[in-house]
Amino acid sequence: MFQVRFQPAAIEDLNDAFFYAAQRAPEAAARWLGRFQTALQTLEHNPQRCPLASESGKSPRELREYLFGKRPFVFRAIYTIDVDTVWILRIRRAQRRHMTAEELGEFGA
Repeated sequence: MFQVRFQPAAIEDLNDAFFYAAQRAPEAAARWLGRFQTALQTLEHNPQRCPLASESGKSPRELREYLFGKRPFVFRAIYTIDVDTVWILRIRRAQRRHMTAEELGEFGA
């Protein structure tokens, strides 16, 4: 079993997405946040099940992505696996451009 941990940038991303949604529909945003956090915790079991992220080729570390939501509101959790820990690096809307090598460098990824 793996421990799922969040980098500060991922927490900020998640908070930003929540606050943006909460301005329009606070109750729905709270339900969404709870479901997303619960879904991410499933990575403690077999985190290798998710595909490689397109950014993986820009990094010396293997990067994977967990997709959550339905179009047009799909979010990507970009993560890496380090021994027994799943590190959530960033959370982004799937429609956004992929992370650059410089952005990945923040995490030593």
